Amino acid sequence: MTTTLTQSTAEKPTGARKGWISDWRPDDEAFWQSTGRKVARRNLLWSVVAEHLGFSVWVMFSIVAPYLAASGFEFTTSQLFWLTAVPNLVGSFLRIPYTAAVAIFGGRNWTIISAALLVIPTSLLAYCVMNPGTPYWLFIVAGVTAGFGGGNFASSMANISFFYPERYRGTALGVNAAGGNIGVPAVQFIGPFALAVGIFGVSQGTTETGTAIYLHNVPLMWMVLGLFAALMAWRYMDNLAVSRTPIKEQLPALARKHTWIMSVLYIGTFGSFIGYSFAFPLVIKIEFPEFQSLWLAALGPLVGSLSRPVGGYLADKWAGAPITSLSFILMGGGVLGAIGGINLNSFPLFFISFMVLFLMSGVANGSTYRSIPAIFQAEATATAGRETNEAEVVQAKKLTAAALGWISAIGAFGGFLINQGFRISNEQTGSVVIAMYVFLGGYVLFLGMNWWFYQRKVFVDRAPSLAYAKV
Repeated sequence: MTTTLTQSTAEKPTGARKGWISDWRPDDEAFWQSTGRKVARRNLLWSVVAEHLGFSVWVMFSIVAPYLAASGFEFTTSQLFWLTAVPNLVGSFLRIPYTAAVAIFGGRNWTIISAALLVIPTSLLAYCVMNPGTPYWLFIVAGVTAGFGGGNFASSMANISFFYPERYRGTALGVNAAGGNIGVPAVQFIGPFALAVGIFGVSQGTTETGTAIYLHNVPLMWMVLGLFAALMAWRYMDNLAVSRTPIKEQLPALARKHTWIMSVLYIGTFGSFIGYSFAFPLVIKIEFPEFQSLWLAALGPLVGSLSRPVGGYLADKWAGAPITSLSFILMGGGVLGAIGGINLNSFPLFFISFMVLFLMSGVANGSTYRSIPAIFQAEATATAGRETNEAEVVQAKKLTAAALGWISAIGAFGGFLINQGFRISNEQTGSVVIAMYVFLGGYVLFLGMNWWFYQRKVFVDRAPSLAYAKV
């Protein structure tokens, strides 16, 4: 039985800002209008900030690695690819415990902890680049800890999914995801300019144009910002009692077929986005070594981040499966264009084709991720054979939160595969073209899976509510 709010409770939920909110009913319109919306927006804002900075730390090696040779670190191209791949790999696995951490510690508490943890990789990388004799293995250790930033996405999305009613959840998750994803272009755009400014300390070397390099500026800047995010989360965020879910109650999400289908599809969507984001600056260096303006690499992740809410909106309007299929088709076209740009030594064609890849991976991220809550809600309704009651809605949200963690973890692992594909292709052939052909084959496979499970007429007729549901 739901507790009725008094006027004072409606103005300020129980435990707001000082612990746990025990009475949280976003699907109750009166509660939402009087109290829920304001609290949800405040938590969304600082969740975006913390997740944004997590993404920046996660991919900071992508902008540092291309400058290590000019700073006196004689690492091979293969070693540089590993420096960008290790954070991706670790961050992928960390998304699973980070999701569970919200259910154990609470969204506010875990946001504080996860933001504070960003001090470890940033301080380690600063030490590494400021000491010319730093061995390669210590850079790897710094890369391992940079994976902390990759886990933030899963915990942030799981937490925010509880704050919003079903009709606004797609938009909220889209904003949260896009705000976090923009952390990638932020560090890649600001990084090249920041490392040219002598704030303190000595430079680590010079570029080919004679500009001094202060690589330590990048990790130190985001270390300060991480501490700021932890402070703001402590001051302005809330824990929700409804998010407390014992691990054994999260495990049923792993028995759902759609958890695993969407996980594989997310390898092709988010895996593409994060994999290309990590590797793009190095790929430019390999295929177009004469090109010096690496800050342009940030435009790809920026396009992919901004297009993510568009994918969520289109999924709300027309259902997710056709949007995802169209995205995979256009991503295949982007791969072919990038291959053509490399073969013709045309940087404009190569760059524009990669922008298409980033754009459509962002759209597909939004369409697939928006569909996950819809699928679990539709399954709950189909099982009940009627409209779900409040308890069943809450249970569906808990399963959704658990599934989001697993799906985001497996999807992020796709980024590691892309990075390693580039590395192996470059080692064996001196180019990334072979890897691009493999990625093209992957998009054909993902397109076929999406059609088979969510678009073919037999499936839609049998389970229209689950056809990547439009809700």
